[in-house]
Amino acid sequence: MTTSSFSKFFRIALLLVLFSAVPAFFAQDAAPAEPTTEAVATISQRPAAFYYAIAISIGIGCISAGYAVGKIGAAVMGAAAEKPEIMGKAIAFVGLGEGIALFGFLVALFLWTKM
Repeated sequence: MTTSSFSKFFRIALLLVLFSAVPAFFAQDAAPAEPTTEAVATISQRPAAFYYAIAISIGIGCISAGYAVGKIGAAVMGAAAEKPEIMGKAIAFVGLGEGIALFGFLVALFLWTKM
């Protein structure tokens, strides 16, 4: 995988994670003026699209991170087999792939807390 194709994949994965929150913004309901007994009795007043947006952001983030770590990890192991002294430098790129999952988790956390 070349540098340009990795950066293209990383940008696409990041955009998918960030834009997976869009359904939650369209499904925002106005909050009731005062809580009623029905509102207190229900577990949540959030629409179903809100929970789908959270699931999609985590799902796409984790799938993208798994793909990135698989591709980068294989390349790192191949490079380390030929030249073991670059293992420490090359393993940092695997951490960059894991960052995609972190972005998905942060988007889901921000959605959950409505930040």
